[in-house]
Amino acid sequence: MLVLGDAHADDPANRRALLHAYDAAEESCALQAGDLMYYDLPYRTYFVAGNNEDFDVIDALRRGDRSLTDEDRPQLLASTVAEIEGLRAAGLSGNYAPTRYGKSRDELRGDRRRHFTNEDVERALRLTDIDVFLAHEAPHGLISNADYEVGNRYVDTIIEELSPALCLVGHHHHHAESTIGETRVVSLAPVWESYYRLDPATLSLVRYETPTASA
Repeated sequence: MLVLGDAHADDPANRRALLHAYDAAEESCALQAGDLMYYDLPYRTYFVAGNNEDFDVIDALRRGDRSLTDEDRPQLLASTVAEIEGLRAAGLSGNYAPTRYGKSRDELRGDRRRHFTNEDVERALRLTDIDVFLAHEAPHGLISNADYEVGNRYVDTIIEELSPALCLVGHHHHHAESTIGETRVVSLAPVWESYYRLDPATLSLVRYETPTASA
């Protein structure tokens, strides 16, 4: 299974890197951790929305718009679960803003649609038997930054409550690994640097250089 970090594929060079990663991995499905920004993908991709997306597309995916949900279209994990190659994968879409957290999704407008809400977190906490969890925001203890605290307490709580075997995180464009309880947590490098392959049987995650990164 292909695993991808942030793509920012509205940029042509990043889009080329994204598509080269799909080709190089030679898989049949993918997981992606947000900031995708390009949705016409070579094969089925399950992803969480980041803070940089086409939010009209994201809203359509949230609604289950049939024109965006055929077999070759990406599938949004928005406090929902998908069965993928024997794994139960789930995700929390969006990033955190304290001024938007208590609002309903219907109250979010424009770019503010990028945020997750209390309703999103509560739905995620009701999920069960999750093997792999995707989030755009990182939990505490994964990324170190001397200038500001990195980590979101709501993501911490979801990981602690659901206890997935693996949590995959985007947003920070930096590879890092940690553990929370029994959960291995991995911050994914961006697509223009690396892609990953995940063994569904063992949850072994192997990192590879994206072919166009050095081209």
